[in-house]
Amino acid sequence: MNETTLPRVTSRFESDRISVELSSRRTGMSFQRTRMSADRTLMSVVRTSLSLISFGFTIFQVFQKAHEAQILKSSQAARNFGLALVLLGTVMLLLGIVYHVLFMIGLRRERAQMKADGLVHGESAFPVSLTLITASALLAIGLFALASMLFNFGPFGSP
Repeated sequence: MNETTLPRVTSRFESDRISVELSSRRTGMSFQRTRMSADRTLMSVVRTSLSLISFGFTIFQVFQKAHEAQILKSSQAARNFGLALVLLGTVMLLLGIVYHVLFMIGLRRERAQMKADGLVHGESAFPVSLTLITASALLAIGLFALASMLFNFGPFGSP
């Protein structure tokens, strides 16, 4: 007998069956809460990485333009600091994405095992994480910014 042929549990059932059904539903909802918590954690990594990447790129560009306009004699230290911030933000974001993906794979495995054991309902699927898509796009932007800073080409390079 699979879960689609089981009758819907209502208040007319015995209390033990109701208790098991409610527990199974709470467990299913806890998986959804855990998934959303993982998305919030990735959003905090994205927020911090975005700050590092944008601040580092801005420092790099300001001091490079000041040097080109001959306002500063040398801007190498500030440019290196900007590059380090962008690199730190990009690496942090990459590690955050890897951690998130590995965590979600483990969570899906655990949920599938509990569903196979009949301990949780599995009607609702885990949707694609919009946060993960956004983080991946920001990672690409960070890598383009690094390439632009290091090799002076790409979408963010000087004309």
